Amino acid sequence: MSTSTRGRRVGRPSGDERQRAIVEAFEGLLQTRSLADIAIDEIAAGASISRSAFYFYFPSKQAVLLELLDRMVAEVDERLAAVGLPGDDPARWWREAIGVFVDVFGAHRAVTVTLAEAQATIPEVRAEWARRSGRWVDLTASTIVAERRAGRAREIVDPRATSIALNAMNESVLVASFSGATPSLAPGELLDVLADIWCTTIYGRPRP
Repeated sequence: MSTSTRGRRVGRPSGDERQRAIVEAFEGLLQTRSLADIAIDEIAAGASISRSAFYFYFPSKQAVLLELLDRMVAEVDERLAAVGLPGDDPARWWREAIGVFVDVFGAHRAVTVTLAEAQATIPEVRAEWARRSGRWVDLTASTIVAERRAGRAREIVDPRATSIALNAMNESVLVASFSGATPSLAPGELLDVLADIWCTTIYGRPRP
């Protein structure tokens, strides 16, 4: 034993590291299993902790799913902030903004599909998703109004209703693609198709 390591105690994982291990183990299981089929013992084993230790960090596997949602939403919001506001090339801006959702939710496909399925049976998941996605609906609606005032967007009867429809479409299209539904878009088609639909809806043509 070297003098540099003699007597040194091996560090124990921190709380943050254990929580991250739980989240990563759970997401890994979702790659091949449904939420209902995953047991707490499996998540704990994947995170190299005991069942009781799991409950120290999360009250349920649904809570782990919501933690994953929080992390994905935080990444989306951070990247959307970096995109900024539409400038002289609004088509490029919408493409970049939509691309954030395609990239982030595409990087967590199994979680995205599980969240969509869980909304039908777990009220807490449905409420939390609605709260978060509502902010994106508001952002889209306010941007449409601003683009109309700038003289670029076409006259839209109800910007918020249009925003709700466009965001709901994105969610449905992404989930269908990620779950392999038939028919659905290939992952490589998502951004091109969605950006074209959004710009055509808002401006009356694909490239304003």
